[in-house]
Amino acid sequence: MQPDKYNMKRLDTYIIKKFLGTFFYMITLILTIVVVFDINEQLDKFLTHLSPGETTPPHEKLTLNKIVFDYYKNLIPYYASVFSPLFTFISVIFFTSKMANNSEIIAILSTGVSFKRLIRPYMISAFIIAIFTYLLNGYVIPPANVVRIDFQNKYIKNKKVEYARKIQLEATPDVIAYFEQYDNTTKIGTNFSLDKFEGKQLKSKLTAHRITYDSLQRWTVQNYMIREFDNMRERITKGERKDTLLGIEPSDFLISKGDYDQMTSPQLKNYIEKQKKRGVGNITEFEIEYERRYAAFMASFILTFIGVSLSSRKIKGGMGLNIGIGLGLSFSYILFQTLSAAMSGTMNPRLSAWIPNILYSIIAVFLYRKAPK
Repeated sequence: MQPDKYNMKRLDTYIIKKFLGTFFYMITLILTIVVVFDINEQLDKFLTHLSPGETTPPHEKLTLNKIVFDYYKNLIPYYASVFSPLFTFISVIFFTSKMANNSEIIAILSTGVSFKRLIRPYMISAFIIAIFTYLLNGYVIPPANVVRIDFQNKYIKNKKVEYARKIQLEATPDVIAYFEQYDNTTKIGTNFSLDKFEGKQLKSKLTAHRITYDSLQRWTVQNYMIREFDNMRERITKGERKDTLLGIEPSDFLISKGDYDQMTSPQLKNYIEKQKKRGVGNITEFEIEYERRYAAFMASFILTFIGVSLSSRKIKGGMGLNIGIGLGLSFSYILFQTLSAAMSGTMNPRLSAWIPNILYSIIAVFLYRKAPK
């Protein structure tokens, strides 16, 4: 006996509503808890800045409006993205186990609905969550993080990188810049050199004891010397001060942990390509983040597939056992994500970001074969 299309649409609607309803309820609940704990943790710092000295400029003073709209308004989407894979899985486990425990899954399969057909509304729901997560990660959270991280640097803890040593990068094609050190608080670099090549041949070399950043890629070198090479001839020019456009700015080499969180996906892609051309080596985290955003999209489908296959069978342990197994798998997935990110220096960034999905795809296939048909 095959179920009619009308009943199948009702079944699809029922499962989609259950899935999405449970997911958004759990996300809202955990975000409320996160905000409460964060307020408790940051309260002393907030109170300190809410009562500043008289010399504090008005625009630097912390207000309740800034706490709510600059910090917590932008913190909530960030944690919604972080917890999305976890609560996708838990949501599926929770309401599917409940359906199985109430013999609803058995009743559905006994009407002639195949397990493959039963999974369809779950995949539709997973697609909605995946799109929601991808848009958050790629386009909503990065501009929100700009405001949130600026707030944290001002009022909680400044994690911005302001100093670097032994910087070497390609300023423009065939032009290599080198700084012995650079301090962004003073905008001053020391022992600077700029080498211009034509093919593999060095055509000129500028050296300066000091270089100062102005704005819009404009730099000023002081106590400089330029050596120009023309076959066997060499011409030397010296001076006290010279303005030049290098094609670089401090943000190109002062890379703070978490800078990638402030870039949309297109910006992140362009940044990686630009830094690779310049020969900047410490961009692995940026590459992993770019790949992670696409891996997170597929994670919704993989975890949903595992959740349905695992919890659709009525077992003696009841719903509690399924939820326990689901939590174990969820946290092990997060653990694999963390470990693969930590091993990023020894493997390809794309592989590093996708290892958890590859491993859990194998688990999904195994559980699907064991699921009730």
